[in-house]
Amino acid sequence: MIRFQQVSLMRGIKPLLDNVDVTLNPGDKIGLIGANGAGKSSLFGLLRGELHADLGSIDFPAKWRMAYVAQETPALDRPALEYAIDGDVTLRRLEDELAFLESEPESSANGILIGELYSALADADAYTVRSRGEQLLTGLGFTLEQMQQPVASFSGGWRMRLNLAQALMCPSDLLLLDEPTNHLDLDAIIWLEDWLKRYAGTLIIISHDRDFLDGVVNVIVHIDERKLKRYTGNYSSFERQRAAQMILAQSALEKQTRQRAHLESFINRFKAQASKARQAQSRMKALAKMEELAPLRAAAEFSFEFREPANAPNPLLVMEDVNAGYKIGDGFNGPVVEKTVVSGINFSLQIGQRIGLLGVNGAGKSTLIKTIAGELAPLSGDSQFGKGLAIGYFAQHQVEMLRHEESPLWHLAHIAPTVREQELRNFLGSFNFNGSMVTSKIEPFSGGEKARLALALIVWQRPNLLLLDEPTNHLDLETREALTMALAQFEGTLVLVSHDRHLLRATTDQFIIVADGKLQPFDGDLDDYRDWLFKTKLAAKTAAGTAPAALPPVTAKSASVVAPAAAVDKRDQRRLDAEERQKLAARKKPIESKIKKLEEQIAKRNAQKATVDAKLADPEMYDHGKKKELKTLLTDQAFYAKELEQLEAEWLEQQEALEQVAL
Repeated sequence: MIRFQQVSLMRGIKPLLDNVDVTLNPGDKIGLIGANGAGKSSLFGLLRGELHADLGSIDFPAKWRMAYVAQETPALDRPALEYAIDGDVTLRRLEDELAFLESEPESSANGILIGELYSALADADAYTVRSRGEQLLTGLGFTLEQMQQPVASFSGGWRMRLNLAQALMCPSDLLLLDEPTNHLDLDAIIWLEDWLKRYAGTLIIISHDRDFLDGVVNVIVHIDERKLKRYTGNYSSFERQRAAQMILAQSALEKQTRQRAHLESFINRFKAQASKARQAQSRMKALAKMEELAPLRAAAEFSFEFREPANAPNPLLVMEDVNAGYKIGDGFNGPVVEKTVVSGINFSLQIGQRIGLLGVNGAGKSTLIKTIAGELAPLSGDSQFGKGLAIGYFAQHQVEMLRHEESPLWHLAHIAPTVREQELRNFLGSFNFNGSMVTSKIEPFSGGEKARLALALIVWQRPNLLLLDEPTNHLDLETREALTMALAQFEGTLVLVSHDRHLLRATTDQFIIVADGKLQPFDGDLDDYRDWLFKTKLAAKTAAGTAPAALPPVTAKSASVVAPAAAVDKRDQRRLDAEERQKLAARKKPIESKIKKLEEQIAKRNAQKATVDAKLADPEMYDHGKKKELKTLLTDQAFYAKELEQLEAEWLEQQEALEQVAL
């Protein structure tokens, strides 16, 4: 087990841990959470021996093998697959020893040593290592061709995936992962989650992805107020327990406040009276001994909201037979070559749609978003943008486009030059850019602070169409939750690419998938998408041996027992009945999902139509000066009525289909 005993840690003049005690059991899968700067990465440094506690001790078995993700990747000519296999340092050491001995003159002693090395290599699974390495890299998004490319040819994000592959290749008893999902897309995260569930050692993860934590961990360790607090369960369970603690702490604080007030009142009234002096002295001692309770504070909440769009055309845009992709070359140093990524796009965006864009890494999600945003011109086909369309576009590399030598105030003033400075300061303050931070260079800001600034600049412009490509990169849990709440209340149209499943579930109501160079609706939810991935794209990546799995203990229930024939027959019947129920549920699930989505869309369209109807019921709307607004409202009313008719007809069809399945 891992045991922290009376541990204190300072970084410079800042205390991070103060006299903490916590015990972690072998096989625990632990999520380490806390505010940015609370000391999560420093705690990893303590475990790795890179930092030393100022007081106290940290103990875990000396024989434990530890694996973690390196933060830097040298620009090597070594193939990616070989680099990943380098993570198994024991295997590589045995290979080096074997190569050395085989290069030496033959002798009986050498022959014995070589035989022992071959046996040790077999024990280290040397003969399956390339297969295991390929499975890991495929799961993390690499193609077989990319596995043979040199490490130096990959970008920073892909090199971090290679470092993660090294850590997973290393046979370990303790695995430390610091934000492993930061550089992964949704497909790689789903694969990694499945791998970690089957990891047999002790796992400690720092992550801001609540769905990932919920899917993997069974213990949460929270760093708060320089203390470590252990909670049993996943992240959602931690939130419930934390909320209950805060309620109890508030109740205890209120009770103590009443007790203190009563004692102080008695002392003030009777301390001067001789007959009561003794009792007053007794109460003064009781008051002095009373340990003052501090309120249990929640993490400082951050919230913001998108400004209401001024108006929006309907439809916002229409794409007909569009091929999206890139043009390579400038025409001067060779011919311009067109590379089509997504072809035959027929797509329109209506007011109020909330679309999650799915697809495996490299399928073309970002290319499609850039084409919708106007960053890339269509290679062919026709794109029509509605008059009055205002796009707010957050790209994966939006943070890198900020001017690092300038301040948050400069960035906002650059897009709003005529607005008073105080108004700009107030707006930036709502995004937690306060005091001198408003006028400071953003260069030393954290990745999360820069991402928050990029979001603030988009919010200021009051878009009616939001195109967000991985907006949660670098954001902590609190800011992610604030973004989720803001997007859920956004009144415009949303197209979202994200590896954060909680964000996708909370803010979108339909999915479109980019697969095999085509754009098509995805008829299902994120659980269906996960199932689809494992049946198709990830089918070969989850073969046995990809992750070390603990053997189940032999118990009375799992031991072989001879049962009477009648009992076996009953068990078989129950199993057959259960299988039949599962098959029926599997057949009903996609239809029920469709019905649920249709009901949500009908409710939304009814609300939108009711708003329009209420405006049309106002006699002032028919004034001569409101002709344009009246025309827009009548168009919207007709659109909503027609769409409701179609949705209700489809709902009836699905209900009939559900009844047929149940027969």
